Amino acid sequence: MRVTVPALALTLFLAACTTGPEGRPEVGQRTATGAAVGAVLGGVAGAILDKNDVRGVAVGAAVGAAIGGGIGYMMDQQQKAFEQALEAERARRVAEVERVREDLLRITLSNEVSFDFDSAEIKPAFRPTLQRLAEVLIKYDRSRARIVGHTDSVGAEDYNLELSLRRAEAVRDALIAYGVPPERLSAEGRGEAEPRASNATEAGRQLNRRVEIFVSPTAA
Repeated sequence: MRVTVPALALTLFLAACTTGPEGRPEVGQRTATGAAVGAVLGGVAGAILDKNDVRGVAVGAAVGAAIGGGIGYMMDQQQKAFEQALEAERARRVAEVERVREDLLRITLSNEVSFDFDSAEIKPAFRPTLQRLAEVLIKYDRSRARIVGHTDSVGAEDYNLELSLRRAEAVRDALIAYGVPPERLSAEGRGEAEPRASNATEAGRQLNRRVEIFVSPTAA
């Protein structure tokens, strides 16, 4: 008996796609979904290697499920750790921790507490926040972080791009100083190119001045 890859993939995916009471995936369900996605990808790989034989699909699916579930669980735990580390900042609405995808976290830090106006020098009061972030990154050593700086639209576009890069690099360098291996970090600037809100108001410009840290699993 042969089982087609699309049929098995659909079965595995639907089995994991139940949701919480309000239609949102629950925290534990994210791990199950990661396992299902891994199973689908592993099953496809197994089918290719074994010419669509059900044994190749089953073996590939089992391996993929183990990998996908492990990543989902790791990201669940890492999200909780970041939320706890930034509990005070989140309460003051100067930091956010969001799950963008099963394998991607976004930490948003307001420039109002991170840097003085027109400066890439980290405020001394903000360094303990970065130290706590570094401690989580060190604990979860199978993750990497991409640090992205953003500005509002006040001033020259080229200058804003350069300022956003310097701020991202400052955050990266601080994390390295607190013990995060440099090869797990990267920095880039986006300037005013990716606003979160309208630059027509001060409230919108304040939201746009930020540093984002995208945390994802390493290739290993």
